[in-house]
Amino acid sequence: MAYERFDSGGDQEEGKVQIEILGETGRYTVDPAAHHGTLRIFTVLLIITDFTLVIVDLAQEECAAGTNGMDIVSTIIISYFVLEVFARMFCLGKEFLNVMDMVDFVVIILSFIISMVFLIFFSGSCRAEEYAKLLVIGRVVRIIRIVRIIFIMVQQRRHIKASTRQLVSQNKRRYQKDGFDLDLCYITERVIAMSFPSKGTMALYRNPVEEVARFFNTKHKDHYKIYNLCSERSYDESLFHNNVSRVFVDDHNVPKLREMLKFTQEVREWMEADSENIIAIHCKGGKGRTGTMICIWLIDCGIFDQAEECLEYFGDRRTDLTKGKTFQGVETPSQSRYVGYYEKCLTDHGRDLPPKKVLKMMSVKITGISTVGHGDGSDFTMEVIQEGKVVFACDLKAQQNCKVLKYPDSDCIVVELVDCPNLEGDVKVMFKTTNKNIPIGYDKCPFYFWFYTSFIEDKMLYLSREELDNPHKSKTHHVFKEKFCG
Repeated sequence: MAYERFDSGGDQEEGKVQIEILGETGRYTVDPAAHHGTLRIFTVLLIITDFTLVIVDLAQEECAAGTNGMDIVSTIIISYFVLEVFARMFCLGKEFLNVMDMVDFVVIILSFIISMVFLIFFSGSCRAEEYAKLLVIGRVVRIIRIVRIIFIMVQQRRHIKASTRQLVSQNKRRYQKDGFDLDLCYITERVIAMSFPSKGTMALYRNPVEEVARFFNTKHKDHYKIYNLCSERSYDESLFHNNVSRVFVDDHNVPKLREMLKFTQEVREWMEADSENIIAIHCKGGKGRTGTMICIWLIDCGIFDQAEECLEYFGDRRTDLTKGKTFQGVETPSQSRYVGYYEKCLTDHGRDLPPKKVLKMMSVKITGISTVGHGDGSDFTMEVIQEGKVVFACDLKAQQNCKVLKYPDSDCIVVELVDCPNLEGDVKVMFKTTNKNIPIGYDKCPFYFWFYTSFIEDKMLYLSREELDNPHKSKTHHVFKEKFCG
């Protein structure tokens, strides 16, 4: 277990915080889109190779004695195309029966037949007079193949973009109607979650900003407001007629509680202004920060009373179970904790910040440390952050600004902090390491967590393994065992 003991600042009483990490074995799934996208890219590479071979072959003399390596490679490639075209025919069914696909099919089959005839019956010969007609047919087919290759490359470019976007979005629910294919879904009729509207290279695998703008200006013209939660990137807001508001939240972190209250007030006024008004919220992937803000709004407007139910609902709406079992909900325990904080603000304080509470962190107790790195905490440093600034730091190995106690016959350590300043409001605690045997996750550290001082009860904060950011993930449980808590 891990305890953090606090002394109150000012006239507040001494407090204590305890954190523990518990977890379940995770499950790994393979998204079929990964295979689809990889196959598309492989096919394009073969098309480019085939195009090169055709050009080189056309540039050569009409007859070259013997079968060379280029002929064999070309035959292998065209054999692959035969399999690929039959696979497309099988998958598309009646949709395959269009002019371009049928021409493509005929060219491939004819090319394959001629290639096999040359390879089997005429290899090693150079009698142009006897085989002139067959060679002319072969050249014509190869010229047609150049046209076919260019056509397929243009077609594949479109499919690769779609496949790559689906690969990156995994099994998040997408909007695929009316000519749109976007990582975007309606959580309610008036609330949309989506990934970042992107441009340039990023638009190859995320929502193209022009398409997102076309969606909103078509579907919800003059009735939408977009919230960009990314502190790390922006875009041209004029595409959305400047109906974009910013809430600066770092990736895999939480909004400040006062920012949450300001956000819901603004949304409440916008929604009440017109029954057709909607909001769209995004971060980078449209899950963690996005889900946090959507959940607090759903609680604020009365759709849900409890944070747990709201978090589950968001994940269900964001997840497409027909494409995978990965739960696409709020990502970190701290984000879920802050949704719970908002629920308490609403029920206990009437949408106001809770009463001020100033605390001083005195100690941290970590249990289950023996399987983590050196097993004694000596490979960790700790930082306490407020308002984006490190207000306290200590080195457990050098025992700088702290004293580390290791109890005999116990799997825990106690880190007594020296001169940690008073803390108030939103607080982030990070544990960092350079030990390569300790898994590094979000924020490039083994584990971290957020809390709000006013919600510390009984002078102690207790967090299980699943309540710490990073150790909550099943892929880290080989290091952070069930009894670990920090």
